[in-house]
Amino acid sequence: MSATNAPLRIAVIGGGWAGLTAAVELAAAGCRVTLFEAARQLGGRARSVSLHGQTLDNGQHILVGAYRETLRLMRSVGADPEHLLRRLPLELAFPGARPKPFRLRLPRLPAPLHLAAGLLMARGAPLAGKLAAARFMRRLQADGYRLAADCSVGELLDRHGQHGALRRRLWEPLCLAALNTAPENASAQIFVNVLRDSLGGGRADTDLLLPAADLDRLFVAPAAAFIRRHGGDIRLSARIERIGDDCSVAGMSFDRVVLACAPQHAVPLLAGHPATAPLAGRIAGYAYEPIATVYLAYPAEVALPFPMLGLNAGHDGELGQWAFDRGALCGTPGLIACVLSAHGDWEACDNDALAERLHRELQAALQRTLPAPRWWRTLRERRATFSCRPDLPRAAASSGRAGLWIAGDHACADYPATLEGAVRSGVAAARGCLHPEAGA
Repeated sequence: MSATNAPLRIAVIGGGWAGLTAAVELAAAGCRVTLFEAARQLGGRARSVSLHGQTLDNGQHILVGAYRETLRLMRSVGADPEHLLRRLPLELAFPGARPKPFRLRLPRLPAPLHLAAGLLMARGAPLAGKLAAARFMRRLQADGYRLAADCSVGELLDRHGQHGALRRRLWEPLCLAALNTAPENASAQIFVNVLRDSLGGGRADTDLLLPAADLDRLFVAPAAAFIRRHGGDIRLSARIERIGDDCSVAGMSFDRVVLACAPQHAVPLLAGHPATAPLAGRIAGYAYEPIATVYLAYPAEVALPFPMLGLNAGHDGELGQWAFDRGALCGTPGLIACVLSAHGDWEACDNDALAERLHRELQAALQRTLPAPRWWRTLRERRATFSCRPDLPRAAASSGRAGLWIAGDHACADYPATLEGAVRSGVAAARGCLHPEAGA
């Protein structure tokens, strides 16, 4: 093969979902890909871990039907979403809500009737609140889901009269789940973008896609196998300290580089070059939000009435936000995963105290006594996501430096730090490598 026809040699730095996506797209296009990952395993902040002889996830991730790029990438590497994800109509159930239980379920009707019917039939919310929520969505749609100026989600909800049960059980939980940032701090524009693609989309876009397998099987392992089948090289425990002016990485020469690290790890690799130093300065100013997942292992007969159950965080000192029945989802009966997103009072609890409190809160929500957990374990990601604040400067796929492209959920300006944002950024970076003349 002549030099002009030789495949592009591309380094991908970072083996999370963004880096894996970029590597898959580039390998599929015939590039010679070398992926460098500093950790001993792939997956980044959405990976599987071994615990008590079981394979668990470092966080309980939620997908929705609007995650089209994630679903496409899963199929492209041979991971069938129909078998690996459990598709359910959007259902938010808070049986322990006070003064009365709350439940909203979207029926399988054409959009937008499914949302209108779901709001109208919601239990635990007054009719006036339901009508106000419908008016809120209609106003966002009429404005093209664009705000005149960004503000906090809390301010946006106040402005549109969103109070009471639907604020506490619909808008605020959706904000926390999608942006991992408290509503009083979260970007209203990014939240509106999420509503545009989910509640404002087609009926299937609102479906919950709950993992029925661990995160490695969902995408990470199939993606790694795909990269290797297409001639790619994956190097673990390979921390990169510098990107050379000639796109050299770890003493190897490349035609292009995709930097797919978490933002705090990308900063030193960007700061040393004048073309990317301003970007490094912007990213260095990011704040971060934590996520904790508390696994409670009950006897096998313990199950939740819904695969995803809302808890009563923020009321009477309660901490729990969501509980997931891993028995119903992943075939591990009795295992409940409780998720706590963003900064909050839960951070002051040690792991044992947190597990004990969530056990009590589950009992209160279910209104029955549960047997003591056989074991529990808390997994904390202290920098799980960037804090998605109003007007936060975001990177683009193009770094401004020849040959260097950026991937990572922080580089998907339309989305918060989600799997879909990471995947979309990886796709954009790969396209930039293949067609640099098109820009990004």
